[in-house]
Amino acid sequence: MAKQEQKILRVGIIGCGGIANGKHIPNLHAQKNVELVAFCDIIEERAIESAEKIGKEDIDIYTDYRELLKDDSIDVVHVCTPNKSHSHITIAALEAGKHVMCEKPMAKTSEEARAMVEAAKRTGKKLTIGYDNRYRPDSLLLKKICERGDLGDIYFAKAHAIRRRAVPTWGVFLNEEEQGGGPLIDIGTHALDLTLWLMDNYKVKSVVGNVYYKLGSKKDAANAWGPWDPEKFTVEDSAFGFITMENGATIALESSWALNTLDVGEAKATLCGTEAGADMRDGLRINGEELGHLYTKQAELNSGGVNYFDGKSESQAARECRFWIESILNDTEPMVKPEQALVVTEVLEAIYESARTGKTVYFE
Repeated sequence: MAKQEQKILRVGIIGCGGIANGKHIPNLHAQKNVELVAFCDIIEERAIESAEKIGKEDIDIYTDYRELLKDDSIDVVHVCTPNKSHSHITIAALEAGKHVMCEKPMAKTSEEARAMVEAAKRTGKKLTIGYDNRYRPDSLLLKKICERGDLGDIYFAKAHAIRRRAVPTWGVFLNEEEQGGGPLIDIGTHALDLTLWLMDNYKVKSVVGNVYYKLGSKKDAANAWGPWDPEKFTVEDSAFGFITMENGATIALESSWALNTLDVGEAKATLCGTEAGADMRDGLRINGEELGHLYTKQAELNSGGVNYFDGKSESQAARECRFWIESILNDTEPMVKPEQALVVTEVLEAIYESARTGKTVYFE
């Protein structure tokens, strides 16, 4: 019997900025079951340039995402716009019959994120969020270790997203209106998503947070991407949260683009359980007690044999893209479920609210 050919998914990109050109477009273009057919950006030249970069002259170009969504032949849409527009573009795409990958964070507010989850359920279309740090070899291995129960009951964790001086000075990163926040919503969101996923714990009881605007006002500051403009720096430069889960577990979340520290690390987690602990600060390390002695084990991540990772050279972004496309073709759940991403947004929002009011935010 002849093998049935797998469907080719027709994909449109909305928002042709850095994240689209650096991550989504090249990885989609490399997928054998994907055809990139439409690019949209409010600046037409950016969409045209994105098509030229991958050598495709037959891509339809739009400046209004609503026009792109009218194309019934498009199966999938990737939303790569500033945070402010994530929700309404995603919901419109779902209602137009498209599966959607939306870049992180899910939305500016939990209300918007909740509406996205409801739209996915209502339309029956798949929705996922671009938390690509789950697809790193160390993340995938640690997830299997946690699932096997090696750490026991994980009751304390840290979510790390600390830069010494690496403030993004391009695009709208420093614009609170467009983004909804600074490092907390930009990189803290990755660290929190990774930590909650590894713990497999999404039931939040309460959140306390502090947000700081300490270094953004400095002129001619040393920075990985050159000095920022203090007049345009309208978001926080650091934010910290303490999260208590319903089962009593606690998570300390730390995020900063600019902090006077040498203890840096981004999109990493530290887990402490009743049987063992793990951290990603210097590779993947497992620590515990055995036969009356303490031990520390260092994982060798290039040895193969790990679920989802066979030792081949595949970036986390490429793996994220492949898994997403396979979930559509095989009609399985995406690795990043929208309900999980909603909890991340709810916690981030609660940290901002707690910092603003000086009060603990309790979840129902």
